[in-house]
This record gives sequence, C-alpha cells and structure tokens, in this order.
Amino acid sequence: MKIAFEQNKSIIAGLFVLVLLAAAWFSRDQIAVFPGQNENAVSNAPVRAKEAIVTKVIDGDTIVVSGGDHVRLLGIDADEKGYPCHNAGRLRLEELILGKTVLLEADSEDLDQYGRQLRYIFLDSENINQKMVAEGLAIARFYPENQKYKNEIVAAETKAIESKTGCKWGK
Repeated sequence: MKIAFEQNKSIIAGLFVLVLLAAAWFSRDQIAVFPGQNENAVSNAPVRAKEAIVTKVIDGDTIVVSGGDHVRLLGIDADEKGYPCHNAGRLRLEELILGKTVLLEADSEDLDQYGRQLRYIFLDSENINQKMVAEGLAIARFYPENQKYKNEIVAAETKAIESKTGCKWGK
C-alpha cells in the first residue's frame, strides 16, 4: 500500500511538471517579462514583448521589422521628411538598430491610426526610444494610453534641453 502511494505521488509530480512545461511552451510568444522592466512603470503586469530584426528605418520614430510590420516608437516624436532633424534622426536610428535583433515592447495601445504597431524598442536592455530623446534627435510625446516609460523619457528630454544636445536642442 505504501509503495503504491509513493508511486502515485511521483506520477502526480511528473504530470505537474509536464503541465507547467507545456504551459510555458505554448505561451512563450504571447507574453514575456522584460528583464529591464522599470519599477516606476505604470503597470506591474507582465510585459507583452517579442523579438524582431529591424529591416528598414523610415525616420527617427518609425521602422520596419522582419515580417514586414511597421513599428512606431512610443513616447517620442521625430521630424518627418522635409523638417530640420529628419535626416539626423533617421541616420542615428539606422546606426543604432538597422539589421539588429531588438525587443519590441507593447504598452496599452497595440496599433496607431495607420495600422503601425506601437512599441518601445530595446537593444541589449537599452531603451532606444529614450536614447533618441536623450541625444536630442526626438522630443518626448505621450498620450494617456501609453505612459510606461514616461518618467525616463521626459527626464532624458529635460537633460537634452538643458545641455543643448543634438539637432533638436543644439545651437
């Protein structure tokens, strides 16, 4: 009787482990917890993120990734074609992420009015959206729906303005 009980415990433990492994396997592309998630983030919910290769840079706040998805960087606004900082922003973003595997992290809104994915871009745990603002190549721009890294990006903008950094704030 005691042997049967021990065997049942082992079988139940093994099944439990299999269920956990199966759940992890099927949800691996659904939700990822980003290791660099900021404790000041608005939400403590798991971060929806996925990896992709950047195949094209449109301008300082819009890219195309593997699979053809267009991605708009959240929390920033860079100059469009014909405006003074367009080329500087586009070229710097190309230098930073073109051809590289990045992590695309969603916030509350998934798509903008043009069907582009709205994402924060991370390369080696560095927030590229914040970097573009810190280097004076984009301004901070937030909407009520997407505020996850607002404090960091606004602080980067303040510092860039004070130090007259980059195309946007330099002399």
